[in-house]
Amino acid sequence: MLFSKIEGSGQPLLILHGFLGMSDNWKTLGTQFATDFQVHILDLRNHGRSLHSEEFSYEIMAQDVYEYCQAHNLENINIIGHSMGGKVAMLLATAHPELVSKLIVADIGPKFYPQHHQDILAGLNAVDFSKKPSRSDVEEIMEKYIPDFGTRQFLMKNLFWLEPGQLAFRFNLAVFNHKMDEIGVPLPENSIFEKPTLFIRGGKSNYILDSDFENIKQHFPDSSIETIPNVGHWLHAENPTEFYQKVSSFLK
Repeated sequence: MLFSKIEGSGQPLLILHGFLGMSDNWKTLGTQFATDFQVHILDLRNHGRSLHSEEFSYEIMAQDVYEYCQAHNLENINIIGHSMGGKVAMLLATAHPELVSKLIVADIGPKFYPQHHQDILAGLNAVDFSKKPSRSDVEEIMEKYIPDFGTRQFLMKNLFWLEPGQLAFRFNLAVFNHKMDEIGVPLPENSIFEKPTLFIRGGKSNYILDSDFENIKQHFPDSSIETIPNVGHWLHAENPTEFYQKVSSFLK
């Protein structure tokens, strides 16, 4: 079963993080949404505190979330997914439209994305935990590969003390190293969700281009696409106020 943090009461609202993220990334926004919904922030397979497995694909992650809903007797859910979590949310909604009321997708489209995490993976793999590095040691190693401070801080949140004096990453890096191509696969061509859907993109991000709108509409005919200006791919972290406002008004 997937690890989750549950807060609030009312109609269920599930939140799915992006690649190399976890439920903690959504803690503040989750608490805000919990004033109106029963919020379930999940750790997806091979991330956070959820199960580690050799199996890793959108199909199996969407099935994980479906089984989570069954186990918690959730129905008529709203779901927010960012990046990789957005692809999981799209697949869940198209496979089980009877389960999903409204879908919110943050800065990802249904199209194919080429591999673009090579530098991040190189930085993560450069850390040798057998040498018992400190947190500052880990950051120093990663900085050579990942110069962007914000990205490094995002990744550093995955560090935890496996035992006294021994750090580790919460995510399953070994599986990501040989299953990376799974992150870019497109939504199946015949996948369609006809209920209300909101795509939110970052104005500085190139994940959803104007040229993608037609493809989005083919899969999600009742969709709207909004832009938060002056933010990149981590739009919900860079401008949580506007993100919250856009999602809240859509869910009302």
